[in-house]
Amino acid sequence: RIEFSGREFALAMDPQQRIFLECAWEALENAGYDCQRCGDRMGVYAGVGLNQYWVFQIAPDRQLLESAAGYQTVIGNEKDFLTTRVSYQLNLKGPSLDIQTACSTSLVATSLACQSLLSYQCDMALAGGITIHALQKSGYFYQEGGILSPDGHCRAFDAKAQGTVPGSGVGIVVLKRLEDALADGDCILAVTKSSAINNDGSMKVGYTAPSVEGQAEVIAEALALAGIEADSISYVEAHGTGTRANS
Repeated sequence: RIEFSGREFALAMDPQQRIFLECAWEALENAGYDCQRCGDRMGVYAGVGLNQYWVFQIAPDRQLLESAAGYQTVIGNEKDFLTTRVSYQLNLKGPSLDIQTACSTSLVATSLACQSLLSYQCDMALAGGITIHALQKSGYFYQEGGILSPDGHCRAFDAKAQGTVPGSGVGIVVLKRLEDALADGDCILAVTKSSAINNDGSMKVGYTAPSVEGQAEVIAEALALAGIEADSISYVEAHGTGTRANS
């Protein structure tokens, strides 16, 4: 059971941290594990989006920040404490790392969690990420050539793609080494064959744009590590912002 005081729960904590904690507990419940009774070392690898709640709700409240609850308020909103809060509240004793790589955060967190499992730093791991926009009713100013859509619609991989739109979401997976999951009779939804991480440096159109060479290299590395051929893959899921393609 997770308990918070009313002030800490409802006012002083970034909703992203609170909801991520709730979903971490739910992920373990769905996987059939009681974190208080599970003897395995469980790691947490995750990242969190921009804390708009701090900007619009907490920072303007000088009285709150200067009160006795000010220190706890900072801890409840600083992204560095996302994963260690989960480890503390759920009594998890494996590595607890906050991962921040912008749009690739959740996938990088999952990759690092897999590496931790393979190196036996932990026996189970939670991996994922969360972004929640504090202002539920808000818009944005469209700028020509920017990443945001002029009409509020995202049409990824479409000839009519003009940009993306802000969104909120959370995702967490429970990971184990395959042989352990089979031995324990776990419900296995998917198997990660391999993963790879790189960076394409400065040889690209701009800082926020990917390069063809960098993307091809990291895909080839993942395929090599998995020991599979590219033509054996029948489904590809990708990060599509729906920005206009350059001809």
